[in-house]
Amino acid sequence: MVAMAAAAALAAADPPPAMPPAAGAGGPAARRDFYWLRSFLAGGIAGCCAKTTVAPLDRVKVLLQAHNHHYKHLGVFSALRAVPQKEGYLGLYKGNGAMMIRIFPYGAIQFMAFEHYKTLITTKLGVSGHVHRLMAGSMAGMTAVICTYPLDMVRVRLAFQVKGEHTYTGIIHAFKTIYAKEGGFLGFYRGLMPTILGMAPYAGVSFFTFGTLKSVGLSYAPTLLGRPSSDNPNVLVLKTHINLLCGGVAGAIAQTISYPFDVTRRRMQLGTVLPEFEKCLLLTQSASYQFVFHLKTDYCCFDLHCSSFLAFPWGQSSDLYNGTVVWSRD
Repeated sequence: MVAMAAAAALAAADPPPAMPPAAGAGGPAARRDFYWLRSFLAGGIAGCCAKTTVAPLDRVKVLLQAHNHHYKHLGVFSALRAVPQKEGYLGLYKGNGAMMIRIFPYGAIQFMAFEHYKTLITTKLGVSGHVHRLMAGSMAGMTAVICTYPLDMVRVRLAFQVKGEHTYTGIIHAFKTIYAKEGGFLGFYRGLMPTILGMAPYAGVSFFTFGTLKSVGLSYAPTLLGRPSSDNPNVLVLKTHINLLCGGVAGAIAQTISYPFDVTRRRMQLGTVLPEFEKCLLLTQSASYQFVFHLKTDYCCFDLHCSSFLAFPWGQSSDLYNGTVVWSRD
C-alpha cells in the first residue's frame, strides 16, 4: 500500500518551484538539479523514518492477512502484544531491513520515471494539468514497483516467519532460496498482477478524495484551514496538520476500496510458505479462496453475514492506522 500511496501523492504533488535566475552559466539548471537531489534524499530519509515507525503494524498486517497459525485468532492490538511475548520486541520489525533497502531505489526510479512520463504525456498526448500528473504519477509508481518488487517479496517472506520456524536466515538467503526453488527470476514476481490492478483504483480514489477535501476546505474555511504558500504568498495551501488529516482520510478511503487486491497479493507473495499454497498460486485461485473459505461474520458490517467481500478486512485496521503516517511523508 505504501507504493500506491507514494504514487498517488507524487501525482497530487505540485510541480517544483521555479528557481530564480543565478549568475554564471548553468546556474538555474544546477539549482534545479539540487532541488531534486534534496527532495530525493529528504523523501528517502522521511520514508525510512515513516516505515520504521509503522513497521510493527505492517508486520501484524502481514501475519493477519495470511492467517499465520500463531496469530490468526487475534486482533490487531492483541497481536501487537502477542508478538513481543513470543518473539521479543525486535520481532515487530521483521522484514523492515528489506524495506529500508527498497526505499531509496524506489524513490530514485519513481522520480526519474515521473519526469519522463510527464514530458511524454504532455508532448505526445497533449494532456496537461492535474490529469497528466495523475497519469504520470500512476505510471511512475507502477514502474518503481516492478523494478523493486523482489525486495518487497523478500520483506513479506521474512515478516511472515515466526521465531523457531525460520525458513530464511536473512535477506540474501531468502533471495537465493526463492530463486533456486520457485522458478528462478519469475519467482520474485508472484502477486505482481493484483499489485498493478490495485494501483489504478487506489491512485484515482486517493487523488480525487484529497483534491476534493483540499478544494472544499480552502473554499469554505480558507483562514481556518489554509496558509499562504512559501513559494507564492498569493496562493493558499493547506496547513500542515490539515494536509496530514486530509491525506490520512484520502489514504484510508483508497486503501479500503483497493484492499482486496492487497490481501490477494500478500497470499500470492507468500506462495509455498502457506499450508494451502496450491490455492494461492494464481490471482483467480487466491481471490476465490479468500471469498469461499474465509468469510468471517465478526467482520460483517450491520450483521450482513452473506457478504463474502468482507472476508478481506483481515489486517485492514492496521493498514488504516498507519495510513496517516505514510501520507505525512508526502
